Amino acid sequence: MTASHENAAQDLCAFIDASPSPFHVVDTAAQRLLAAGFEEISKPQEAENSASVFLRRDGALLAAAGTGTRAVKIVGAHTDSPNLRLKPTPDQTASGWRTLGIEVYGGTLNNTWLDRDLGCSGRLMIQEGNSLGEVLVLLDRPVARIPQLAIHLDQGVNEKGLILNRQQHLRPLLGLGDGPGLLDALAQQAEVKPEHIVSFDLMLHDLTPATLAGLDQEFISAPRLDNQLSCHAGLGALLAAQQNPGDNAMVLALYDHEEVGSTTATGASGPLLNAFLAARCSTETLVAPETLVISADGAHATHPNYPDRHDPDHQVFLNQGPVLKHNANQRYATDAPGAAQVHQAAEKAGVPLQTFVSRSDLACGSTIGPLTAAATGLRTVDLGAAQLAMHSARELCGSQDPEMLKKLLVALLCH
Repeated sequence: MTASHENAAQDLCAFIDASPSPFHVVDTAAQRLLAAGFEEISKPQEAENSASVFLRRDGALLAAAGTGTRAVKIVGAHTDSPNLRLKPTPDQTASGWRTLGIEVYGGTLNNTWLDRDLGCSGRLMIQEGNSLGEVLVLLDRPVARIPQLAIHLDQGVNEKGLILNRQQHLRPLLGLGDGPGLLDALAQQAEVKPEHIVSFDLMLHDLTPATLAGLDQEFISAPRLDNQLSCHAGLGALLAAQQNPGDNAMVLALYDHEEVGSTTATGASGPLLNAFLAARCSTETLVAPETLVISADGAHATHPNYPDRHDPDHQVFLNQGPVLKHNANQRYATDAPGAAQVHQAAEKAGVPLQTFVSRSDLACGSTIGPLTAAATGLRTVDLGAAQLAMHSARELCGSQDPEMLKKLLVALLCH
């Protein structure tokens, strides 16, 4: 692994550790944009000036650089990941334990949340007098845990498989007997009174730091690689391309709520991107044949223990380059002209390119790609880094792939 690959991998680990919730992803990205000289705006219509600007809206962020006289290049990704989210009345009791009421957000691998030290993050809405404000919170210490039932009380589990009821079996434990609840701890951390918390968006996260892994550090082991790896690569690509924007208008669109369908105000089906593009870009550049949306999201690497779950003629491997994703039923948005642009950019960047398509008898997931294409009318491709254990509380990717994905995105933005 080169120094450049290692630096990118370590920086991704730091990005993930700082960003346990979509709101923290947006805050982390915003701080990097501000440090690079971007100007923060408060509404999409203010994107019309030629400066490098960004807009944050809850768990979503849009940024733009370059005025663009030739075409528009957009990198899209999503800030959310499958996890456990707190119910409106979270602090509960059961059999003498202090527990939490949670909902499962997105398509989690439920068993991966067992026997882990869990922290809590998100945002609180605080009312003091007539003033209402938002506060980001992060309890980055082990405040909750979901113990698995001992094998002595579930004999045969290794043969019949583990079946978890989300309401009954995924209840996190906080403590014993009577005592303060999680909201009290969050209020203390935010330096507010518990009674001033009006509402919240809170979620649990795995506390084990992201790290390089494997005998030769060929892997990154981390939570939320889907899809913070793409957020990080897209952000890094925009900051790098900003130095030499050429003739393209370049946009980064980080959406929320992809894991639950994107049909929200801050999801890919919402109005934010179209309003932003209308203010920033001319009609001529939007309809230019080179205009392209890159939907950046994780791709399924071939699993060595389950090779039969993959198309034998489209094997995908870690550390062998970004993956262009195809699906005839438009679960991915890649078409031939878009794919040709990606192949040209990969050749120019000196980055190897892999191709993914599902087995014909297995369904694939989807991304913001088809939704963005439908909402904007712009040609879109689906592209991402290979990974294993997608939607686990802890996922695995190659340690060289983040840098290669960023290099390809830079070439696409400037192409």
